[in-house]
Amino acid sequence: MTTAPPDLRKMLTELIAIPSVSSVDPAHDQGNRAVVERLAEWMEGMGFACELQGVPDAPDKANLIATLGRGEGGLVLAGHTDTVPYDDTGWSSDPFTLSERDGRLYGLGTSDMKSFLGLVLEAVRDLKAEDLHQPLVVLATADEESGMTGAKALVDSQRRLGRHAVIGEPTNLRPVHMHKGILMESIRIQGRSGHSSDPSLGCSALEGMVRVLNDIVAFRQQLQSKNVDPRFSVPVPTLNLGHIHGGDNPNRICAHCELQIDIRPLPGMDLQELRETIRQRITRVLGEDGLALEMRSLFPGLPPMETPVQARIVRAAEALTGSQAEAVAFGTEGPYLRDLGMDVVILGPGDIAQAHQPDEYLAVDRLQPTVDMLRKLVHQFCLTPAEEEAP
Repeated sequence: MTTAPPDLRKMLTELIAIPSVSSVDPAHDQGNRAVVERLAEWMEGMGFACELQGVPDAPDKANLIATLGRGEGGLVLAGHTDTVPYDDTGWSSDPFTLSERDGRLYGLGTSDMKSFLGLVLEAVRDLKAEDLHQPLVVLATADEESGMTGAKALVDSQRRLGRHAVIGEPTNLRPVHMHKGILMESIRIQGRSGHSSDPSLGCSALEGMVRVLNDIVAFRQQLQSKNVDPRFSVPVPTLNLGHIHGGDNPNRICAHCELQIDIRPLPGMDLQELRETIRQRITRVLGEDGLALEMRSLFPGLPPMETPVQARIVRAAEALTGSQAEAVAFGTEGPYLRDLGMDVVILGPGDIAQAHQPDEYLAVDRLQPTVDMLRKLVHQFCLTPAEEEAP
């Protein structure tokens, strides 16, 4: 069944009302199929050809690829359909009921980032395929908040979508052309327990971890001295010592200790190279003291992203917003779309300060400017003949 989309407020109300929480905790994780099926229903009513692409090992999750027109170039307007988990005790209203107060629309996903998809549909509802010189693709992905499995499924399929992409993450309608990557690693040291009265009876994992901690802090200083990019508000890669636990009692030699770290690399830094360097350093520091090392990635990692400021989509976004393209520390699906051959800009109406917070909201006065901007982007990249790319 297909039907034309309702008015914008009703679209936003319906999208917010459909739960689509994604979480690394299976107890809280939900699918997003109901959201993409509703979007597909509306978009088929607008003449888009819609495809639901499944996510491996997650039958309740899928990407929506909705295409109007034909060709190899064109514009991709992209957003994820999942939200983070929520703490309902911190909300002043039902997170799944769109409510307006003081010029703000409240609800889970208003800023990050279901509303963007509704605004896209509002901007393109009158388009006709026969009027397009280049195709328009609306991409709605799964699982961005916990594993990026929707974006990874696109890369694995090598699906060619378009030449230029806008991801509507919350940027206050200011274009973003680069962001840092993310690594989260677990470092576990296994020793041997024994009675604390005689150190020779055991091998302390905790004392080994002290050496590891000192070396990691030294490594951070080296990283930051060699890698500086003033375009970021924090111009160096960060390395956070986020979690540590070891041992079980003060009168037992500690048999195991685990440290979890978070690294935010700059564009140009390689995730696997960082992992291997850390492993080599820790192995050297531990030496031959009878301590075993186990390292694992807490998630596969997100590469950093940079789109050249000369790229046509970046120049267009700067011209339409009157703002110079910026760099941010948070991550997006941009690196995956880049790997599919697209120039990517991050540009959306929400505010990152509202993302992942109780009483998440989107300012009402951002709605029409976003619709107007999207219409201009579609006109420039889809309704006019293709331009030659800058070298």
